[in-house]
Amino acid sequence: MSTTKSKSPKSTKTRSKKAPVGPPASILVVDIGGTKVKMLATGETEPRKVPSGKEMSPSKLVEAVKEVAHGWKYEAISIGYPGLVGSLGPRAEPGNLGPGWVGFNFGAAFGIPVRIINDAAMQALGSYEGGRMLFLGLGTGLGSALIIDNVIIPLELGNLLFKTGETIANVLGRKGFKKLGKDAWRAAVNEVITTLMRAFVVDYVVIGGGNAKNVKNLPPLSRLGHNLTAFRGGFRLWNLDDVQTLSGEGDHTAEVKSPAEWRIV
Repeated sequence: MSTTKSKSPKSTKTRSKKAPVGPPASILVVDIGGTKVKMLATGETEPRKVPSGKEMSPSKLVEAVKEVAHGWKYEAISIGYPGLVGSLGPRAEPGNLGPGWVGFNFGAAFGIPVRIINDAAMQALGSYEGGRMLFLGLGTGLGSALIIDNVIIPLELGNLLFKTGETIANVLGRKGFKKLGKDAWRAAVNEVITTLMRAFVVDYVVIGGGNAKNVKNLPPLSRLGHNLTAFRGGFRLWNLDDVQTLSGEGDHTAEVKSPAEWRIV
């Protein structure tokens, strides 16, 4: 009588082996502005919006994002924040939103991995085409970032003084546009672009932000950014090696490995 040996099943350890960690397949990008929050998920083509302003706290943002992005599929979130950002998220309160942003745990609040970057730096990342690039975001104030050979440097150029003694942010921001009028504002924009281009010795300047549509006759080596570049930057953010990920478990230790040779300063 012959006996047949049954094949032993594969070990549980082999079947449960974790796959290598890599960038998420689907991302929700949230671009926070002084008057509205815009969002777009991987595979979608039409951004969704919600009003922001002085009543917008981080907890209200989380609620609004979950509600407005309902039906979209995403497994990680990129946030463009209108203020200073550190390794654990916002490190200064925004001037045009409600309080409570510093120390808020976005990973725990959303329950999935989150990466946060300055909003101008996120738009710059989406606009970058190599070399030395200066990004200027004309919105409620002035956002700015410099990228040199894949190194991102968030800036606060809006604090510099214009020739009138006011800050550049006050002159080129939304209030400055209303105060100066379109023609004088355009002249100020062109003067600032030319000066900063020389000061930073850049190859080109990209102008973005909600007020970029009012700019005309840009100086040489400068161009307008597309209104979707912030979202492109949010998607690209997960290809950077040294950006801290806030995990959905509430800690700040999650890591994402990728072959991209980037670093953020």
